[in-house]
This record gives sequence, C-alpha cells and structure tokens, in this order.
Amino acid sequence: MTHQSSLLEREKHMQNQKSAVQRNQAPAKKTGEFLIGGDLRVTRLGFGAMRITGDGVWGEPADRAEAVRVLRRAVELGINFIDTADSYGPGVSEEIIAEALHPYPTGLVIATKGGYERPGPNQWVENGKPEHLRSACEGSLRRLRLDRIDLYQLHRIDPKVPAEDQLGTLRDLQAQGKVKHIGLSEVSVRQIQHARMIVPIVSVQNRYSVTDRGSEDVLEYCEREKMGFIPWFPLAAGRVSGSKSPISRIAARSKTTPSQVALAWLLARSPVMLPIPGTSKVEHLEENVAAAELKIDANKWQELDRMARAS
Repeated sequence: MTHQSSLLEREKHMQNQKSAVQRNQAPAKKTGEFLIGGDLRVTRLGFGAMRITGDGVWGEPADRAEAVRVLRRAVELGINFIDTADSYGPGVSEEIIAEALHPYPTGLVIATKGGYERPGPNQWVENGKPEHLRSACEGSLRRLRLDRIDLYQLHRIDPKVPAEDQLGTLRDLQAQGKVKHIGLSEVSVRQIQHARMIVPIVSVQNRYSVTDRGSEDVLEYCEREKMGFIPWFPLAAGRVSGSKSPISRIAARSKTTPSQVALAWLLARSPVMLPIPGTSKVEHLEENVAAAELKIDANKWQELDRMARAS
C-alpha cells in the first residue's frame, strides 16, 4: 500500500467512525445508556476485547485484519464501551484497539484492567504489588495511546498483597490524572465495601449470565448503589448455546439464537447491567448486537428465569 492510499484509507476510516457515532439509529443504542461514575455515558451493550487475541488469550489473533474490522464495526453499530486488559495477549488486545480506532471518536469509553501476569497461554498469575500495578497502567496508557484511562479496573485482588496497598496504588494513579474512574473484578460485596473505604468504586465486573447466577448479591448491591455491573462470560459458552440448553428451545420458538436470548435477558435483568460479549468475527458481532432489538415478554422472562435457576 502506498503512502497516499494509506492516508486515503485512514481518512475514509475516520469519516466512517464520525458518521457511525452520530447515527442515532445504530442498533446497539436501542439498549439504552448508563452513566458510569456519573459522567461516562455508555451504551449498555458493550464489547469485550479478550477474543481478539490468539488461542489461550495469548499472542496474535489468527486474523488481525478481521479483529480490526470487528472493532470498527462495533463502533458503527453504536457500541461506545470497549473492555480490555493488559493481560489479553498480553498487550495484544490494547494494541489492536489503538490500531483500529485511534484517534478515538468522541464519546468512546475504553476500560482496561491490571493485576495479572501471563507466563504463558491460559496461565494467569495474580500480581497486585504496587510496582506492578503502576507499570501495568503505564503500559496500557502507552499501548492505547491515551493520556488517561476512563475506567481502570483491578483485575483481581491479589491475596498475597494487602488490599490497602493495591487500592491505594490505584488511588494514587487517579490523583496523578492517569485514571479517571476505578472498578473491581471478581469481588464479593464485602470486598467492594472495604474497597470503597479506600477509593471510590464505580463498577464491578463479575462472571454472570442467565445460567450462572453466583453473583446475584453483588448485582443487587450494584443496583442499590447505582454502580455499573459488567458481566463477563455473559454467554456462558455451551451452557447457553448447546442444543440441550433450555434457552435453545425458547430461542427456537422466538426464531432467534440462544446468544441473543441470553443477552436480551441480561439487558432486561437490571438497568445497571452492561454486557460485553466478545468475538473475533464481524458476523458474530452483528448477531450479538441484534439482541438489542429483542424484547422478552413476561411469560418468556418467567420461563427463562425458572429454567436458568434449575440448570
């Protein structure tokens, strides 16, 4: 590609981004909005960027160009909340986000996380040492080409390091202007309450889906406190889409997919719910976003709730 054609392609990309953000009928916008921290206005259906890396959340994706297309298409569809982490790749997800979307369109919120080391594929080692968290944040800022991260989340509270030291480090990063808001991941209500004595917390990211309700008490706490709840693993893989899944039967009757039903259920479950389904394929992304237009009536809701609790 020549330098001139590269510039033309970049200009076309930026124009497409601008028109997509301004388009009121972008389907993801039909899910409504939520204010993270009272000032980050995001569309409730976001995008999780873990899957745009290689196998084992390690290294380059099989098709980097497709990963770039997925991110750009997500913005075109009205998504303005992208969740990632320094450990996805490691570093690869953040680099691809910047490649695909920088300079970022107005209103795009990128959330990232720190607190893990990655010795190899599918290997996750907690590291909440202050020096590691500071280094992780600096690396994310560099890869994402940002001066400040809108939402920085502690990926896990490391049991080997005093929680006060970990949260105090994030509080210092916030005071230095490198982080706007702070969130937590995989925590209990008690841990959230303790963390809020040290630093303001605006969001929680726990595993949760229609078939995985272990964080119900955390979700209810977030509702009471007006905190964003970001369910990771929102489609629960085979438990949602498998042929024997009760959700599959409801989807068949509704002429939709199990994934769309599961996402629609999450969006209907709570106004603070911010699902972030991820994928490495544009086709799958478009299928997920179509859930924004799916409405679940009271009878289907009760049936889903009953079946999910029994599964």
